[in-house]
Amino acid sequence: MNMSKFALLATCAALAWSVQSGAQTVYESKDKSGATVFSDRPTTGAKPMELQQPNVIQTPAIPKRAPGPAAAAPAYTSLAISSLENEGTVHTNTGEFQIAVRSVPALRAAAGDRIRVTIDGNALPRKYSSGAVHVRAEEWQAAATQDAQHRLQVAIVDTSGATLIESKPITFYAHRATARKRAR
Repeated sequence: MNMSKFALLATCAALAWSVQSGAQTVYESKDKSGATVFSDRPTTGAKPMELQQPNVIQTPAIPKRAPGPAAAAPAYTSLAISSLENEGTVHTNTGEFQIAVRSVPALRAAAGDRIRVTIDGNALPRKYSSGAVHVRAEEWQAAATQDAQHRLQVAIVDTSGATLIESKPITFYAHRATARKRAR
């Protein structure tokens, strides 16, 4: 397409737009070189043009979609006590100790998931919102048996208390320091 045809087409489009927006009269004339000129102002020798109404399509508004249901969080695939080995020993005189719990995916505490700790089959009253679990002396006293050997298990529970996943239980030994009196 040569430049003068392009200019003519662009001018017609602009004029069509202006006709639609203001319904003005358009004049056609020739310049000194003989090229066609379109204008909204009459000049000597200009002829008024009758332009057809442009084709305008009114498009309907696109309805907004309601948000779909939130994607369900992926299920937990593993849960383990990572800081205490099976048959390991916890050194404590009071029963207070700490363990680390690892889950895949990470614990979704913001969604309300919590870690429940069970010692010797007795669930501790507190639930934990992170993998750093600190067992208090009073919790130990209420849950643990008097034996040296104990069973520890953790689970992830949702806001309703339903168990989502449980770790493999481990056996550990509570070692308490004692002071012996020397015989005299």
